[in-house]
Amino acid sequence: MARNLIGIDLGGTTTKMAFLSLAGEILTKWSIPTDISDEGSHIVPNIIDSISQHIINSEFSKSDFLGIGMGTPGSVDIENGTVIGAFNLNWKKRQQVRDQIQEGLGLQFILDNDANVASLGEYWKGAGEKDSDVVFVTLGTGVGGGVIAGGHLLHGINGGAGELGHVTVQPNGYLCTCGKRGCLEQYASATGVVHVAADMAKDFMGTSRLKEMEDNQESVTSKMVFYLADNGDILANQVVDRVTFYLGLALANVANILNPANIIIGGGVSNAGNTLLQPTTRYFQENAFPAVRDSTKLRLAQLGNDAGVIGAASLALRFQKSN
Repeated sequence: MARNLIGIDLGGTTTKMAFLSLAGEILTKWSIPTDISDEGSHIVPNIIDSISQHIINSEFSKSDFLGIGMGTPGSVDIENGTVIGAFNLNWKKRQQVRDQIQEGLGLQFILDNDANVASLGEYWKGAGEKDSDVVFVTLGTGVGGGVIAGGHLLHGINGGAGELGHVTVQPNGYLCTCGKRGCLEQYASATGVVHVAADMAKDFMGTSRLKEMEDNQESVTSKMVFYLADNGDILANQVVDRVTFYLGLALANVANILNPANIIIGGGVSNAGNTLLQPTTRYFQENAFPAVRDSTKLRLAQLGNDAGVIGAASLALRFQKSN
């Protein structure tokens, strides 16, 4: 009887893969570079080859696996198993991902948006595992999200549910890649933090290492901003205050609608830990409806880079249970 799962977390530079037990325990994991050349035509064949090779080199056979799940950037058609508009993968045309992988590996395959999949990972085995109502927000190069209500991942009528990065936090604010202005993504992502820091440095008149770096056109990262804030830099603390105000405001608005047990904050920016979480929680509480403020908690993600493969594997398990 099949007792294992395969999870794939497809990213623009790296593709992470893992074999997992039905209980969500990672048995083995590995990664390969994502080859986006030739309009991304090598991505799926490389995944098939890598998984085939790892099955051959392991003590498993294909019959030991229940199925494969994958999280991917881009716009996902779950019903037809296709992806389009994943520009960081160089996938400009619709990709028949499910058909290719099922044909190449002979295993049931299901895919979803990468942020949704990461949220499933935290829901299943991470910071949200004891609750059936959880919102996940990932602060990386962009801002993604996923909403689980009553144990079900929400997709919406056109797959747009959980797009927390495009909640408007500053009317007529920074122009977003989505085409509208003032999106959370432009303020609370890694690139957004850097943008806010550059703008605030122009008007700052005091003494600050961050101000010096901006004036000298040194490379500034969101990690550096939070590090400097931790170490008492006045400008860096002002930047963190502004970023966490926008994040707390957006999460309060989401919580006022959904009242989840937990809102889980993940992604690279969340590595700032309490320097991010504490002021975000303060602004969240200021803007949340009292009943929501007293019941919904903000928490940091627990699974790190494993959230994607764990959530992807859970897709395969959920699919089997629903059929």
